[in-house]
Amino acid sequence: MTRLVPWLAVCLLFALAAAGVSRADDYPTHPVRIIVGFGPGSAADTPARLLAQKFSDALGQQFVVENKPGAGSNVAAEYVAHAPNDGYTLFMATTAQTKYAGMTVNPTFDVVKDFAPIVRVASVPNMLVANPSLGVSNLKELIALAKTRPSELFYASSGVGTVTHFAGETINMMAGIKLVQVPYPGSAQALTDVVSGRIQLWIAPVSAVVQQVADGKLKAIAVTTAQRASIAPDVPTIAEAGLPGYDLGLWFGLLAPAGTPKPIVDKLAQIANEALKTPDLIEPLRKVGVDTVGGTPEEFSRYIDAEVKKATDVATAADIRK
Repeated sequence: MTRLVPWLAVCLLFALAAAGVSRADDYPTHPVRIIVGFGPGSAADTPARLLAQKFSDALGQQFVVENKPGAGSNVAAEYVAHAPNDGYTLFMATTAQTKYAGMTVNPTFDVVKDFAPIVRVASVPNMLVANPSLGVSNLKELIALAKTRPSELFYASSGVGTVTHFAGETINMMAGIKLVQVPYPGSAQALTDVVSGRIQLWIAPVSAVVQQVADGKLKAIAVTTAQRASIAPDVPTIAEAGLPGYDLGLWFGLLAPAGTPKPIVDKLAQIANEALKTPDLIEPLRKVGVDTVGGTPEEFSRYIDAEVKKATDVATAADIRK
């Protein structure tokens, strides 16, 4: 009898694998929901809807975007984390989930353990800009100035714990300086204050500042992502400009609940990667400052792990982990 146990275990594994393949072959047999944690028309909503249409076209079933805003998209994340892992409830995750993991000692969900990564969909580069009166033209000059004036240079962000806040604190940590965050509830007032010189610096989506840079009202210092922004290709990255390894932008990626059959995850990843190379998806996103990414589920998983670690390190250094 004891000799049969290993064989029974092997047979069970093969049966489960075969069942997963079968489910993937048939999938989907009814509509699939993509949950977005922000409202219609938001930065996360646009790529979700474009991708949903690509999935619908490829698989012959409706992929429907459902908006569940709240708590910076973490209400939606928690909802999907506890959804059935059958491939019929997906989540358009954002940087907010890894920042939440880094800032929160007792989170209500685990972005690493509670989800199965499918594909990193897109990236939104932020740009560090300065009022021309500050007299700096590049990152090295800014760092040198900040070292002579600790806690005297201020940067506008979109709020405590946001990606722009983390972007500034990461510069502080890596460069050994102290830029002071000033959180703003909206970009209009931040733009007014940095253009007028009331605030010297601003970290904002490239699309929000590229025209002011072109008009000479703001000085582009660098973009925060590992790659240059497609709508501002002449502006170097922070990594290129003096802080090697720096990479901190807003990203969007598709997740499923943990335990979703691997063949279903791989099927969705393959279709998504093909879609992310098509002009009718690339161009609408590029016009609003969003760059497509792509990659395997395994690459996205490693990326999430690294993002959580970075967020934890920065939140600890900035004393905002609680």
